Amino acid sequence: MKKDITMKKTTFVKGAFIATFAIILTKILGILYVIPFHAVVGEKGGALYGYAYTIYTLFMSLATAGIPLAICKVVSEYQTLGYYNTKKRVFAMGKKIALILGISCFLILFFFAPLLAKAILGDVVGGNSLKDVTYVIRIISTAILIVPLLSVYRGYFEGHRFMSPPSISQVLEQAVRVSIIIFGSFSAIKIFHLNLATSVGIALLGATIGALVSYLYLVEKKIKNKAKFQERIRPINEPIVTDKVIFHKIVFYAIPFILIDVFKSIYNYVDMVTLVKNLVSYASFSAKDAENVYAMISTWAAKFNMIVLSISTGVIVSLLPNLTESVVKKDKNDINKKVNQSLCILLYLTVPMTLGISFLAKPIWILFYGNSIFGPSVLSYFIFLGFTIGLFTLLVTILQTLKNYRMVIISLLVGVIIKILFNTNFIIAFCKMNLPPYYGAITASILGYLVAIVLCFITLHSHYKIHFEDFLKNFFDIICGSLLMVVGLLLLKLFIPISSDIRIVNLFILLVYVLMGMIFYFIYGYFTHLTSKVFGKDIFRTVKKILLKR
Repeated sequence: MKKDITMKKTTFVKGAFIATFAIILTKILGILYVIPFHAVVGEKGGALYGYAYTIYTLFMSLATAGIPLAICKVVSEYQTLGYYNTKKRVFAMGKKIALILGISCFLILFFFAPLLAKAILGDVVGGNSLKDVTYVIRIISTAILIVPLLSVYRGYFEGHRFMSPPSISQVLEQAVRVSIIIFGSFSAIKIFHLNLATSVGIALLGATIGALVSYLYLVEKKIKNKAKFQERIRPINEPIVTDKVIFHKIVFYAIPFILIDVFKSIYNYVDMVTLVKNLVSYASFSAKDAENVYAMISTWAAKFNMIVLSISTGVIVSLLPNLTESVVKKDKNDINKKVNQSLCILLYLTVPMTLGISFLAKPIWILFYGNSIFGPSVLSYFIFLGFTIGLFTLLVTILQTLKNYRMVIISLLVGVIIKILFNTNFIIAFCKMNLPPYYGAITASILGYLVAIVLCFITLHSHYKIHFEDFLKNFFDIICGSLLMVVGLLLLKLFIPISSDIRIVNLFILLVYVLMGMIFYFIYGYFTHLTSKVFGKDIFRTVKKILLKR
């Protein structure tokens, strides 16, 4: 029988590479589809898609209930302790919880869709109708029947540190989803001449079908590799753990992850119910322009934020089972090492990426969406929100793994309160200062996350004696390398224009700028030994082996 090379346990750094690469690939697919999708449905269709997806994200946070990471954490904990039978029961119970939550959230979302549509649009007229928003919300609600169960399977694989199958499943899910979005919406409008709402509905249905295909892939993978999940590290007299204890542990571990996702969705919900209305009322935007800006923030610019966020997700997926193992063993030195290394890996990759996307916002926007009055301006600033969300998510996940649930809740509450209190005020203030008023909403979000980040760092240092000296040294080098990259791009701008009105030309411009930016940054990282300090001394040898592996 042929050996399954995708079912090997991975170390923290290698697992982070695999998970991050897969997630980045899915996000790239998620960005590439917007070029044809935007061309087909336009700004109005983008806003309609954004309305449905924002609501879906909020309810998906409730339906998945932090299950994938909670299952990952509980399975890793029992695997480390040697409680192998209990580990199997965790998986079975996780599936039951997922089914109950998925069906419940689907029913709520489906039947209360008209009320949600009214809350989104209010009395604004001239854009999408209440009927259309209700329709697309009901379409996307079907995905909630499948995704929670899919998340349990991913958490179970990741808890065993089998990173490749769940990573492949994510790519598969996104590939199917994107294919349906592109070909479904195009066929609906260009071939069958259906209305805009129906076309967007077909695109949203891609989330359901993609999740189903991904789920079936993982089910098959688990059946074929059943023996690998039953491997025992050491013999042990396993104590009896009741179903009640398992249920409480899953729920208790899931609650912080629920709150993290829900509070993130609240940030988006605040923008959804305030941005359009305030832009119309205080900034004299037309309903059409206000909806266009909201579509950019909720859908089009957000696609690029997801690339930055994918790095933090990849690091978290690999860190969680490894850090849980160290916590169970009470290895304080290893905890300190993994926390610092995870932060360094995240910033090493996201700082230059964030600055690069901000610098190249205009050619990126023109390439993907065409010329726009607001687009490049939105993207150049909005991308920094993606960076702060990524850093915050990693920090609260670390705190959750260390079982400091109190600070997780406090940091989430403080951040969202700042967002709610300052969102409208900042929009008005930026308007009065003759700055883009939508920057006010973005600033309110960034401020909320930054305050929460500071609280997390203080807690990790004061309560857990985690020292950040090495992290700060590496962070200084990361900033220097990123600034060197920007300076290099500014010099390059003297010889090669940064954008063109011809969309395809921007592709070649971006290729040159991105390639040169990477060269500037990685050369700095090589000669200052920054790369080896972040990833370990064997990083180049490991990469070489992977690239040359047959």
